[in-house]
Amino acid sequence: MQSTLFHRAAVGLMSLMISGLAMASDWTERSDHNLRPGVTAVSQEVYDLHTTILWIVTIIGLLVFGLILISMIRHRRSRNPNPATFHENVFLEVLWTVIPFVILIAMAVPATRVLIELDDSSDAALTVKVTGHRWKWEYEYLTYQDDNNIGVSYMSNIATPPEQINNPVLDGGLFPYGTAQDAVGKDFPEKGQNYNLEVDNPLVLPSGQKVRFLVTSADVIHSFWVPDFGGKKDAIPGFVNETWAQVPEGQEGTYYGQCAELCGKNHAFMPIEAEVVSQAEFQDWLAQKKEEAAAAPDLTPFADLDEAMELGEQTYAGNCAVCHGNNGEGGVGLPFAGSDFATQEEHLEEHIHVLIEGRGAMPAFAAQLSPRQIAAVITYERNAWGNETGDLIQPEDVYEQE
Repeated sequence: MQSTLFHRAAVGLMSLMISGLAMASDWTERSDHNLRPGVTAVSQEVYDLHTTILWIVTIIGLLVFGLILISMIRHRRSRNPNPATFHENVFLEVLWTVIPFVILIAMAVPATRVLIELDDSSDAALTVKVTGHRWKWEYEYLTYQDDNNIGVSYMSNIATPPEQINNPVLDGGLFPYGTAQDAVGKDFPEKGQNYNLEVDNPLVLPSGQKVRFLVTSADVIHSFWVPDFGGKKDAIPGFVNETWAQVPEGQEGTYYGQCAELCGKNHAFMPIEAEVVSQAEFQDWLAQKKEEAAAAPDLTPFADLDEAMELGEQTYAGNCAVCHGNNGEGGVGLPFAGSDFATQEEHLEEHIHVLIEGRGAMPAFAAQLSPRQIAAVITYERNAWGNETGDLIQPEDVYEQE
């Protein structure tokens, strides 16, 4: 009876060990169930370190729980009614103190080496400043090779329209609220696989060259994370953290990431899209961006209200709707529909000034939008949703206040 129980337990434990090892050996092929090996050398080192530590703790766990199980079976009360009376074994106590110490040192050495490498952003060919905003990223290219004054910067927003993200579920069956109520029954474009990851202006990087990222924030704590690059850094207001990536030549393509720090209402809609291109393509792209940055701002006046409203609607959807509502009903930000701020003449100058300089939790848009876009969105806010003030703000009006 006792022998049969012991053999059954042993067979069960062996089956568990075999199934566990079989699954572990298959994890390298199933990155959806494990860490991603990534595309950079350091990300693959992180993956290898993770796998090594996983094997170590798996073996330790199997040994410890196996010994516990064997002890429970072989030294149970029915088999050994009289407990042993010996005291501590000095040799064993020293042994199980030294062995864990050696194991920890064996794990700490490779882990420390990888951590040091993750923070080594020296000798970078390209330096990009990454600034987190609620809820978008700003990329500023600072230096590239011998050019220490690039002067290229732009904002990166999620490209999927708000109405597609916020479409009512099951045709209104799950209690849609706010602007979702107005969209019940409407048809929406089919969502692609990466609808929550694609952006309007991706981060463009060269392959085969080390890229240094200076990560900070303009408002709250965010976190810059592209899994295939291997590093993750918090973006903290008032601080500048560093990380880096080097995508090998031949691995050009699009890599996605996200803000990895809960940063507020639209944290889930703050993606990162990195487009890695060849060095020749990157140099051409950078030259074009520098030319655009050096050009004077577009102050072409709007021909009529309709032209301003068309551009204003696009700008509002991409930059303002998340806080002020798709229909100007307000939310995190103040309402525009029917409000004195957006309809009274005495608030017009203030309206322009707030968009340029920001106020409270609202960021300044002078560095994010062109004078033409700011003029268009103010015109839209003062003439949409039944406001109908007839105000037509021109780019020159905004440029004068900047």
